[in-house]
Amino acid sequence: MYRLFTWELSYFSGKVRAYLRYKERMGDLGEGFEDILATPELVSGLLTPATGSGAIPQLQNADGSWVQDSSDIIDFIEARHDKAPVIPSSTDAPRQALASYLVEMLADEWMVVPGFWERWHYSLEGVEPNHRNYNAMQWGSVFAAGAPGVDRLAAGASVFENMFRMSEARTNPQGVYAGLIQLGCTEATEQAWWASMKNILSLLDTHFGSHDFLLGGQPSLGDFGLLGPLYAHLYRDATTGFMLRMDHPIVSEWVERTNGHNVTARTYDQKLYSLGEGGELIPRPATSDGGELLKNDEVPSSLDAVVGVFFDEMWPVLKSTMEKTATFIASDAHESGGGLPGKTFTVDLPWYAHQTGDGALTHDFEIGGIQARRMVTPYHVYMLQRLAAVVDDATADDASRTNVAMWLNQFQGGEELLELNDRLADCRVRKEGGRIFSVR
Repeated sequence: MYRLFTWELSYFSGKVRAYLRYKERMGDLGEGFEDILATPELVSGLLTPATGSGAIPQLQNADGSWVQDSSDIIDFIEARHDKAPVIPSSTDAPRQALASYLVEMLADEWMVVPGFWERWHYSLEGVEPNHRNYNAMQWGSVFAAGAPGVDRLAAGASVFENMFRMSEARTNPQGVYAGLIQLGCTEATEQAWWASMKNILSLLDTHFGSHDFLLGGQPSLGDFGLLGPLYAHLYRDATTGFMLRMDHPIVSEWVERTNGHNVTARTYDQKLYSLGEGGELIPRPATSDGGELLKNDEVPSSLDAVVGVFFDEMWPVLKSTMEKTATFIASDAHESGGGLPGKTFTVDLPWYAHQTGDGALTHDFEIGGIQARRMVTPYHVYMLQRLAAVVDDATADDASRTNVAMWLNQFQGGEELLELNDRLADCRVRKEGGRIFSVR
C-alpha cells in the first residue's frame, strides 16, 4: 500500500489525492493508498530526513522509497499501473496528450498565483468578504491536529502572525505575501491575475457544459492538474467557494466529480437507472461521451480556448525563463553542474540577490496588459523538459509532426513548441528529490 502525506488545504495534495482515488476506484493501484495528515511531527521527523524536503505532498512506496512533487508522483504511478491510464498516448493521440500536459502546466505553475492570492487576500484584516477565521481553522487543523476546536483555531491564528506576518502583509511583506510579490502579484497586478482566473473559469464553464472532463467522459492528467487551484483553494476557501458555486456551478460540479469525494451518478459510485415497461430497473450511463476519451484524438474547440490561455499568458514567460536560466548557467555566478533555485513559492534564499529586484534570475512579464517583474523559476525548465519528451514522441515522423503542427498553429506562438528541445539546449537541468541542478 502506498502512503500519501498531505494536507487537505494543500494545492498539490488535492491534485495527487484525487488522481490516486481515481486509480484506486478503477482497480489500478495495487493495494491502494493511505492518505496521511502531514503533521509538523511527521514533516520534521520523517519526510525531511528521508527526502531533504518538507514540501507536501510526498509519496512513500511499499519498499520505503519516496517520490515528491505532484507531477513526479503521477509519472511514477502511471509507469507502474497502466490498467486505467490518465495520460493519452503521445503517439496514438498526440493532440490530446499535449493538451493534457499544457493544461497541467498552466494549472500548476500559472494559476497558482491567483490561487494563492485569493486565499490570503481574503484573510487580510479589513477586507470584505473575509474568510480569515476559516483559513485559520484550516491551518490549525494541521499544526494542532487532534486538539479541541478552540485550540486549533488559536494555533492557526498564531501561524498567521508568527510564520506569515499577516498584520504586516501590505507594509512589510513576508512569507506568503513576499512570495506573491516575487511571482509578480502586487497591488498593481493582483486584479489582472484574478481577471485571468475568472476568464479561465468562464472558459471551463463552457467546456464542462458539454463534457464531464477535459477530454471527454473520463479524467486525464490535465483534469487532476486543475484540481490544484480549483479544489483546495477556490472551492474549499470560504469566500471564493461561495463565488465558485454561485457564478460557476458547472465548474463546481466538475470539482466534486473529479475529486471523487462526493457520491453522485456522474462520478463512479452512484448508479443511474430508468424504468422498463414492466417497472424493472434498467441501468444507463450518466457520464458524457460514453465515459471514454473522445475518439480520433479530438481536442474540442472549448478546450482549445483554455490551451490558448497557456500560449497567450504563460508561454512568453516560459521562453524568457529558458533564456534567463541559460544565461545564468553560463555566467561566472554559477558553477557547471551546481545547484539552482528549486521549486518554491518564495525566493530560494541562497539565490536571493539573483531572484529579487533586477537580479539575474528575474525578468519582465505582462499580465492583463500590465508590465511587471517576477522571479525566474528554473523548476519550470524541468517541467518543460518533461513536456519536450512528449513533443518528441508526438512528432516522431513527418505525418505526426504535420498533424500536431496543424493543431498548434491556431495558437499564438504555438508552432514554437515544436522547437522546444532547441530552446532547452543551453539550460538543461536535472532534479534530485526537490532540488534542481544544471547539467554539466
